[in-house]
Amino acid sequence: MVTEQSDEVRGRVAALMPTAREELAALVAFRSIADPRQAPPEECLGAANWVADAFRAVGIGDVELIETSDGSTAVVGHRPGPEGAPTVLLYSHYDVQPAGDEALWETPPFELTERDGRWYGRGAADCKGNLVMHLLALRALGLPDAPAPVGIRVVCEGSEEMSGGGLEDLVRARPDLFAADVVLVADTGNTAVGQPAVTVSLRGVANVVVHVETLRSQLHSGMYGGPAPDALAALVQMLSTLRDHGGNTVVDGLDTAQDWIGAEYPEERFRADAGVLDGVRLTGSGSVADAVWARPALTILGIDAPPVVGSAAAIQPRASARLNLRVPPGMTPVHAQDALIAHLEKAAPWGARVRVERESVGEPFRTSTTGPAYVALSEALAAAYGVAASPIGEGGSIPLCNVLGDQFPDAEILLLGVEEPAAFIHAPNESVDPTEIENLAVAEALFLRSLGDRT
Repeated sequence: MVTEQSDEVRGRVAALMPTAREELAALVAFRSIADPRQAPPEECLGAANWVADAFRAVGIGDVELIETSDGSTAVVGHRPGPEGAPTVLLYSHYDVQPAGDEALWETPPFELTERDGRWYGRGAADCKGNLVMHLLALRALGLPDAPAPVGIRVVCEGSEEMSGGGLEDLVRARPDLFAADVVLVADTGNTAVGQPAVTVSLRGVANVVVHVETLRSQLHSGMYGGPAPDALAALVQMLSTLRDHGGNTVVDGLDTAQDWIGAEYPEERFRADAGVLDGVRLTGSGSVADAVWARPALTILGIDAPPVVGSAAAIQPRASARLNLRVPPGMTPVHAQDALIAHLEKAAPWGARVRVERESVGEPFRTSTTGPAYVALSEALAAAYGVAASPIGEGGSIPLCNVLGDQFPDAEILLLGVEEPAAFIHAPNESVDPTEIENLAVAEALFLRSLGDRT
């Protein structure tokens, strides 16, 4: 049935692609960064109003703009379906990462620009392209004029990139706004353009900031170098213990040898996606999929130490580093954070004083692959793309998934999206391949219609 309907739906979506481009251009123009130090708050509010109007225009009723606990504005709406039909929640977010150094962009970051078949702009993929994909899918079903095959809720967040927790608090305070049988989170993507995937696993996060202190003040390296304990050298030695010679993450007390069961991530594709230089080997043992989707991974995010330019011939009395520990499903982030802290304290040389600050943790997430909605989505993706969909993992975390899972334990939570490696989300020159928006809109429309046909 899904395959038979795909041509009709594809024709509608294809005809609407010029509208999709116009809408994405309008959305990208908003500097909707949920940080008043980076952009005026009016930019986020303008984007929220645009989103609310867009969903009203496709027939979603009861659209509300709700200020959340972190000061951001969430857009929520609901359109009831036929009696007995399931309700599907469609999630996306309109806030974006800062553009960073705009000199690194080849085109203006807040002006949608087409180049070599891709659409460039901050948020083009993460996550405004997903938002436009939702609108396309609903129009392909004939909305606002035709009846919806299922009940539809829409939720569009305004502070996902800043992780303020506002939407999670709103779920707990107003669960009625989120009640659904199926949640479709559009904030992930495929492993490559044209290769459909459903994200079934998300790693959590357990960050810390470690401070090392050895001296009362800086010392002249000529007069005191040798016996004087260098805090920066102590920190470097401590950090070196978090990887073995093969590059595997090593944290005492953590299992770092899990295996991924699902689609593989070919090494050559990963090298190309990650921009690994010729002659440089990948780190770690096992497969790429094991490393990025199933195992803990430690990354040094930053180090406080004198910069090269302007540095003096001095021994450092103190140094700090911010560490990012990605935590796979099956591992408790607090336990992982405890293990990391204990490892660092034990690894400190020369009796150096160590103080570790905890940052908030994010829980990992794993979805079921046996439910009827997962099967229906896999069939819809295969019909839209012409090839079977693969189950994949994502290295990032989406706290909302865990909160919704706790609040609605019987709901199926599914993740997909228009982001793929060439999109360079969070980086300069972010872009989206419009064929991903088109194919996923076709798949989403087929999925929603299929769920309605099964009731």
